[in-house]
Amino acid sequence: MQPLQGLTVVTLEHAIAAPFATRQLADLGARVIKIERPGSGDFARGYDERVRGLASHFVWTNRSKESLTLDVKHPDAAALLRRLIVEQADVVVQNLAPGAAARLGLSYEALAAVKPGIIVCDISGYGADGPYRDKKAYDLLIQSEAGFVSVTGTPDEPSKAGPSIADIAAGMYAYTNILAALLQRQRDGRGRHIEISMLEALAEWMSYPLYYAFDGAPPPPRSGASHATIYPYGPFPTGDGKTVMLGLQNEREWLVFCEKVLLQPALANDERFASNSKRSAAREALRALIVEVFASMSASEVVARLDAAQIANAQVNTMHELWQHPQLAARGRWREVGSPAGTLPAMLPPGNWTEGPRMDPVPALGEHTDAILGELGLAPGDIAALRSAQAV
Repeated sequence: MQPLQGLTVVTLEHAIAAPFATRQLADLGARVIKIERPGSGDFARGYDERVRGLASHFVWTNRSKESLTLDVKHPDAAALLRRLIVEQADVVVQNLAPGAAARLGLSYEALAAVKPGIIVCDISGYGADGPYRDKKAYDLLIQSEAGFVSVTGTPDEPSKAGPSIADIAAGMYAYTNILAALLQRQRDGRGRHIEISMLEALAEWMSYPLYYAFDGAPPPPRSGASHATIYPYGPFPTGDGKTVMLGLQNEREWLVFCEKVLLQPALANDERFASNSKRSAAREALRALIVEVFASMSASEVVARLDAAQIANAQVNTMHELWQHPQLAARGRWREVGSPAGTLPAMLPPGNWTEGPRMDPVPALGEHTDAILGELGLAPGDIAALRSAQAV
């Protein structure tokens, strides 16, 4: 039996943060009922068509869910949604515009008055109050507000992260807070109100550069793919046109790197490079020395020498190479899931447990509407009437 089997989550979600949180609850066995707009659904369904006509973001964050279409502004649909929550839900998750859930009667206060054990998780860009409450918040904008962009990129140009890390951070904190609330409910029987803001989630992830810039000190400089404050730590070209990523963490590794990788043991005693802070300050000179050595070697030869010296290293893989990564294959991390476009590969979520994660299909829009409404006692004729009224 999976850890959350028997629990029901009703989610009014779109984009990434909330769907990522609830997909992980589904991985653990929870039943996740996703409320979507009739006709269009979660707008992430339309981000692209890269997965046999389906959107890449949607496929990633929505497997193992049931799709129920409801026009929550229609009074009949709103009443059905409230019935579904009161009769079946253990958890409600929403990342609608600020205040929208409360206007629908779905605030924690309103729901807890009739169902004290309910757990409600609200996800927003900036939080439920404060001067930024009503600002629109997309991932890039939060990366900027949280200072991430200011310390990412090259000295000449700041950069965002490729993945939607502000959404991912918020989704992870929503997920872990919901799990904590479920544990607390086992002890005292009470539900909880959880509020997650994307800004606060990503600001937490920014704590190292925050403290590095403590009390007015200069922030970590933008350093491309290299580490801002540890050196050598980053990408280095090799003689065959490829790139090897390597990283040193301490003085012992620096000595070994000089002796066994660069084959220049005397370099370890060079006063310019006598500590990490000195190496970081003199990184241009040190980089030139390393590049000169690597220029006569292929990437595989450099990696072999680094491995022999037990110096951490990695290849700079493309997405195509990640699909074929030998370590993921050797550990059996790939499965198949169904979808409206047929069977698709899907990576197992990190971690493992005896029962394994739930890996059910990605739902078509409204695929489970009739079945879920039937559970609430609606006859086929009732459902047909709701559909005619465009309530579902």
